[in-house]
Amino acid sequence: MTALTLSTSAAPGLRADAIVIGVAKGAKGPVVAPGAEAVDKAYDGRLAGVLETLGASGAEGEVTKLPSPSGLKAPLVVAVGLGAEPEKDSAFDPEALRKAAGVAARALTGAKKAAFVLPLGDAADVGAVAEGVLLGAYSFTAYKGTAPSEIAAKAKNGKAPLAEAALLGGKPRDAAHKAALARAVAVAEELNRARDLINMPPNDLNPEAFAAIVQTAGKEHGLKVQVLDVKALEKGGYGGILGVGAGSTSGPRLVKLSYTSSKAKKHLALVGKGITYDSGGISLKPAGHNETMKCDMSGAAAVFAAVVSAARLGLEVNVTGWLALAENMPSGSATRPGDVLRMYSGKTVEVLNTDAEGRLVLADALWAASAEKPDAIVDVATLTGAMMLALGSRTFGIMANDDSFRTAVHEAAEEVGEPAWPMPLPEHLRKGMDSPTADIANMGERMGGGLVAGLFLREFVGEGIPWAHLDIAGPAFNDGGPFGYTPKGGTGSAVRTLVRLAELTASGDLG
Repeated sequence: MTALTLSTSAAPGLRADAIVIGVAKGAKGPVVAPGAEAVDKAYDGRLAGVLETLGASGAEGEVTKLPSPSGLKAPLVVAVGLGAEPEKDSAFDPEALRKAAGVAARALTGAKKAAFVLPLGDAADVGAVAEGVLLGAYSFTAYKGTAPSEIAAKAKNGKAPLAEAALLGGKPRDAAHKAALARAVAVAEELNRARDLINMPPNDLNPEAFAAIVQTAGKEHGLKVQVLDVKALEKGGYGGILGVGAGSTSGPRLVKLSYTSSKAKKHLALVGKGITYDSGGISLKPAGHNETMKCDMSGAAAVFAAVVSAARLGLEVNVTGWLALAENMPSGSATRPGDVLRMYSGKTVEVLNTDAEGRLVLADALWAASAEKPDAIVDVATLTGAMMLALGSRTFGIMANDDSFRTAVHEAAEEVGEPAWPMPLPEHLRKGMDSPTADIANMGERMGGGLVAGLFLREFVGEGIPWAHLDIAGPAFNDGGPFGYTPKGGTGSAVRTLVRLAELTASGDLG
């Protein structure tokens, strides 16, 4: 990953490949953002005018490159848009800084060093810019090139990611700034690990391989890892996970990943859907809907990253991750529409559609998590196309069994810059899942399908435990071009929200 440093050096004298400055969208044209005064002076105070002549407006995501004047040692200035200029006596939103830093880092692919002179008002801004740089510089290169050295060194365009970024205005001796930088590095590294997993082809990442990766990380970070294989799942009665994985030659797994703190007073359980490939099973997906189904384990990847992040940050909270891993394939041994599964909770489920498999594996994991009586449970899943229809491709939905807890989760997501929206669980939709054969069916009314899935999951949460369900079907995988600090492919959606929830739980400020 890109190496980050805090620096009090002045921009004109710093040797680097480029200097990154911020430009805001003002009422009368582009405005050079605070922090870049020395750079503006090198242009005789006319930098805003030069940028406007080049077509820059300061709009979010905009990048303008221009040669440096003689007063700067760096040969290139990169002006990145921050969006609307804040009102007087107001600061730029950290998310605007995060996005701008990400755009700039991606624009500087191939550079060895860049100086970021974005407005850093406090430690939160330092953390935002650091996260933006690390997330924006991400590229998935494991399957590019012909030799290991080439694969490691080159991105898809033949250039290595930005090697080093100095955050000018960051104070290397300030405890808050140092802590913000360390937090950003830990979270971004784990989020990028989640992206790597999401981007891995399913022939290399099956449930067994995923579990092995978790075990390796557990040893590295002092986490306890328990893996239930097929025999253990059969002995335990995990009918949901077994039913979904029955059609594949790669057997399912339930992985429990535990971080414990000696100072913890609270316990947060995280549950992730980990379908390493989803063909739809016997209810086969139509053509055109299979190509990106390697991303159906994004929820499990997010939970994995969040637990490791909590350990790296030394949070004073116990965090348990449950990864429900299976491959959903059609075969002679696959679960059929009409089959009845007996879940880990003891409830029976009539399977009306084998492509509604995520809720089946989550149900078993939610019941297992509930048995430990945590203070709260949050599950994360690429669960329904209905949620994408409702909220689009960049926003995830939040459902919960407690309105105040749903609000707290929503606020945490917005705080870290992950677009989310609270969704209801209408009681009248529950009746549609009544089954004449079993306790409940895995399908209900077609309209409001994302909410129906949430109601199904609620049935498997222990009584009295606050629970939230994050349906990340839209933002988990980016089919389009990169934007902000978000790359094409796996995004690592919900990782930062989960980490923030762990921090709030540790401080006693959640809910």
